[in-house]
Amino acid sequence: MLNFPQIDPIALSLGPVKIHWYGLMYLIGFAAVWFIGQKRAEQPWSPIKPEAIEDLVTYGAFGVVLGGRIGYILFYNFSGFLNNPLVLFKIWQGGMSFHGGMLGVFVAMWLFSKKQQCSLWQLTDIIAPLAPIGLGAGRIGNFINSELWGRPTDVPWAMVFPNGGTLARHPSQLYEAFLEGLVLFAILWVYSSKPRPAMATTGLALFFYGCFRFFIEFFRMPDAQIGYLALNWLTMGQILSTPMILIGAALFYFAHKKQSSV
Repeated sequence: MLNFPQIDPIALSLGPVKIHWYGLMYLIGFAAVWFIGQKRAEQPWSPIKPEAIEDLVTYGAFGVVLGGRIGYILFYNFSGFLNNPLVLFKIWQGGMSFHGGMLGVFVAMWLFSKKQQCSLWQLTDIIAPLAPIGLGAGRIGNFINSELWGRPTDVPWAMVFPNGGTLARHPSQLYEAFLEGLVLFAILWVYSSKPRPAMATTGLALFFYGCFRFFIEFFRMPDAQIGYLALNWLTMGQILSTPMILIGAALFYFAHKKQSSV
């Protein structure tokens, strides 16, 4: 069993202002999209110019935050919302959903594509390879916060989390940081290093994220207010990831089929 590293969730205190590591991880994700996105926008196949990336990041940030919060309420805490609708605005209590944030980003990119007079898929193909940086950073933030820990286990690298009781658990946040962050970034970066048909990169991102998340849910504890939905193992995360796998595979297939028929 490994000792959980005692890292203060507050990275920096400036008087009454406290900057948390988790918030910094969001900034890392947005900064990565802004910096690397400008480089990608310089490519001849890019539908937007580098100077438009700043606005793209702004749209995306609103999509992530609003979609993530609304998605968490709808998918994971709807009963609490019905009892007290104001819980939607109590962001300081925590609660963000990746799947909701993803939908929020798609809505934001659709609006931005109208402004840029390009297709939705052209935009999402640009940012899809960059999203894993933020995903991986966010999972490290979850680890530092001692939240979203894994199921009890006796593997040698199990940890006792400060907020997880006395049982040793899978450090599932680190599993996610590795697969959804590092591995997914490598796959998408290599694949998108050459011109690809529109929506193929987006489809590949959805497919692999869905597969990785579905797999890691076997090691991660489900949300306490929901628990297992069926068979004592099926989680809400797996249910929400299944459409991503199917839609991602379909987008990838039809993108290449359309290209081969031209």
